[in-house]
Amino acid sequence: MATQLLGKPLNQLKVLDFSTLLPGPYATMLMADMGAEVLRIEAIGRHDLVKAFQPQHNGCSYAYLTLNRNKKAMGLDLKQAEAVKIVKKLIAEYDVVIEQFRPGVMAKLGLDYNILKAINPKIIYCSITGYGQDGCYKNRAGHDINYLALSGLASFSGTQKSGPVLSGTQIADIAGGSHHAVMGVLAAVIQRSISGKGQQIDISMTDAAFALNGMFGAGAVGANIDPKLGQTVLNGGCFYDYYQTKDNRYLSVGSLEPKFAGLFFDHIGHSEWLKRTSVVDVNEQQALKKDISGVIAQKTLAEWMTLFDPLDACVEPVLTVSEAAKSSLMVERNMVVDVVSLTGEKVKQIAPAIKFIDSAQITKGDDMYVSEPNQASTTEILSNIQYSPDQINNLLQSHVVK
Repeated sequence: MATQLLGKPLNQLKVLDFSTLLPGPYATMLMADMGAEVLRIEAIGRHDLVKAFQPQHNGCSYAYLTLNRNKKAMGLDLKQAEAVKIVKKLIAEYDVVIEQFRPGVMAKLGLDYNILKAINPKIIYCSITGYGQDGCYKNRAGHDINYLALSGLASFSGTQKSGPVLSGTQIADIAGGSHHAVMGVLAAVIQRSISGKGQQIDISMTDAAFALNGMFGAGAVGANIDPKLGQTVLNGGCFYDYYQTKDNRYLSVGSLEPKFAGLFFDHIGHSEWLKRTSVVDVNEQQALKKDISGVIAQKTLAEWMTLFDPLDACVEPVLTVSEAAKSSLMVERNMVVDVVSLTGEKVKQIAPAIKFIDSAQITKGDDMYVSEPNQASTTEILSNIQYSPDQINNLLQSHVVK
């Protein structure tokens, strides 16, 4: 007898999303991918910068299409009292609120946690900010680069020559804001199932980035010994690094353990260099890396991978994102899906990474979509909270809703 698959894990969870840009939308995308019903509240007249990013598909960035997939959408002018009334009616039906305004903004709108909790005591209210709901920086502007700088992470991310470097992805925004928000919300959902009560969650992206210092930052906090640029075992202080090939591509070498290191040095033709890896001296390690660089530069990336592909040596090519998407690894793991775009066409997107083996899986993206505020969906949403056709028409005409 075939095993009957479960539904998506969060298909009973309803999320009201007031966020824009990256941290909040990425968090609610993750929850929507896992089955949550997400209603994105788009502030009428407030431009989401991500929508204008390049490249674009029919006037809308691919990033925006990805971050907002599987979410319903409704436009609201939250500066109008009638829009606030709509949110208060909606809140009785929802489990979670995600907001990303500076501290105090939702209170000015009349939509802070205490007000919404009075309507729905089970509401879980998650606020994502740069610096938290209290403290001396709470009203300060910031971006990912600033949170990484103030958390200490940037101080040892890079080399002596380069100084602090920018990551290809926004570490504080996503690993700090989005992921911590989802973990916090789901922990609160579990606790609510026991206590029957919701709660407020305060996610500071700088706090979360600081907490990501768990490996090499631990000694700085515990023993006042700061990690330095290019001097820890994983940030350039040993041969664990990227090396440029003859054709100006890069090879990643992560052969830390002796058995992997032995394979690596054997196959670049210098097995005698293995003993140099145990010398605890920054200058010696830099000299070793220079020697390795000289060898790796003698062959193309394809030539090196012909050599290392059959081996289990922790040596892999640095792929572009488009190369990664087409690789056998990502294809076999179903990590690219076709999603119905705003115009009804299908666009390729990076698929959800969490695989629930006994639940319905997203493999082709057949049930995935992107939506924007429109009259039909807005009418349906308002009808579900007992607004009459005449009331809905008045709200549309007065631009309270979109």
